[in-house]
Amino acid sequence: MTQTAVSGDAKSPPSIQSPSRTPSKPRSTIGNGLRRIAFELRGYFRQTDQVFFVFLFPLVMFALFASIFSGETVVDDPRFADVTMSQYYLTGMLAMAILLSGMQFLGIDIATEKHEGGLARLGATPLSPVSFFIGKIGLVLITCTLQLAMLMGLAVLAFDISLPEDGELWARFAWRAALGILCFASLGIAISALPRSARSASAIVLPLVLVPQFLSGIYVQFSVLPEWMQQVSNLFPLAGLVRGMRSVFLPDAFAAAEVGGTWGLGAAALTLGVWTVIGLVASLLTFRWSRGRS
Repeated sequence: MTQTAVSGDAKSPPSIQSPSRTPSKPRSTIGNGLRRIAFELRGYFRQTDQVFFVFLFPLVMFALFASIFSGETVVDDPRFADVTMSQYYLTGMLAMAILLSGMQFLGIDIATEKHEGGLARLGATPLSPVSFFIGKIGLVLITCTLQLAMLMGLAVLAFDISLPEDGELWARFAWRAALGILCFASLGIAISALPRSARSASAIVLPLVLVPQFLSGIYVQFSVLPEWMQQVSNLFPLAGLVRGMRSVFLPDAFAAAEVGGTWGLGAAALTLGVWTVIGLVASLLTFRWSRGRS
């Protein structure tokens, strides 16, 4: 009987190959930062204490001061007879909103997150410090924009304050507010490195934001401060921001009550710019996801 030889080189069934997958591109630093903003906003408005003591606090303070000093003029000078205390306090509270949302909120919030372990968990992810900064600054930009709009709306509706009609003044307001937000947000990130524990965060940050408010014309009229105090205050960013707000919402003649008899907008902008650079550099140099880990 003849047997059929089985060929040893018979082809085996073709193997089934999984479809090739295109590797996903790593997300960019800016893209991660922009996506982080939405997460920060959700967390911000879920905390009722933050909403009141940071977001609504300037509105409450403006309503109180504008009501208490309703109808009173700023100074006993015929040149400023049409400038009410309500108008004056509006300029201060606009600057205060930027200060609180930027420097105070971020200084306390980031320090608390660090010492409670939240930042350590973020540090274990691909999120870079720059993306984290973009998320925080974006949060401050959005919340400050809402605060400023609400303050001006309250001023118009409740206290009959007229807003500027000149487009140039609104442009001045917009870029100074944006520079102020970047300045105080970067300073807030920088000072978050100072507290040694979550409990000490408020005790360290609050004096740093409270004292300048009295020296910069927010609660006390700037022109009644001693001259040396005005000069010292002008070395810091809050005084320049408040002065810029006064130049937008108060008559040009009111510049006579400022140091040197002018608004000094160039010097104020330079001071804000210098402190912005200081804040950004200090943030990059001192930021740690946890104590001892960059």
